[in-house]
Amino acid sequence: MPTTAPVLAPSHLPDGAELVMRVMPMPADTNPNGDIFGGWLMARVDEAGAVLPARIARGRIATVAVNQFLFKQAVSVGDLLSFYARVERIGTTSVTVHVEVLAERNPANVHVVKVTEANLTYVAIDREGRPRPIPRD
Repeated sequence: MPTTAPVLAPSHLPDGAELVMRVMPMPADTNPNGDIFGGWLMARVDEAGAVLPARIARGRIATVAVNQFLFKQAVSVGDLLSFYARVERIGTTSVTVHVEVLAERNPANVHVVKVTEANLTYVAIDREGRPRPIPRD
């Protein structure tokens, strides 16, 4: 009998944010304590955070700042991570986004928790790596 994936309740979803990525960490991503490496999670947040700025900049971007990064709970192998991004600010050459990461745990009785949130800034760059204006049309 086919089953469907659980749908997150609206109360779990970050306001005004868009689902930009989903991933499940694997055993190779763990530290010696058995938790997922913080650096692994930071890299995934940077990837997810770049989705909206790349659309807005319509081209190449680079991460210029991690303004804030909070680890709220440990991440485990088997957690299904959903990355939600929301544009906070669009400047002349940069875009700042807020990323929230929710983990779906215990597939038999799904429990959703926020594990991480961060604010990152990306800058639009040209072929030489110099800042360029964000298109305004």
